[in-house]
Amino acid sequence: MTDDRTDPSFTDEEYAFLRHVRFGELPRAARPEERVELTETEPRRDRPEPHDDPERWDLRHG
Repeated sequence: MTDDRTDPSFTDEEYAFLRHVRFGELPRAARPEERVELTETEPRRDRPEPHDDPERWDLRHG
């Protein structure tokens, strides 16, 4: 036996309403002609910086 109070099952419309209550109105979708290609201008942040500089090495292991 399943208790509905512990296992809520919402419809798509109810989930849409809850998203609207939580996040408000979504901005309109960008049209293809409004989209621009992004270019990476700064160094990547997902890799550590090289540590070949002796001065920096001394600060880390000094």
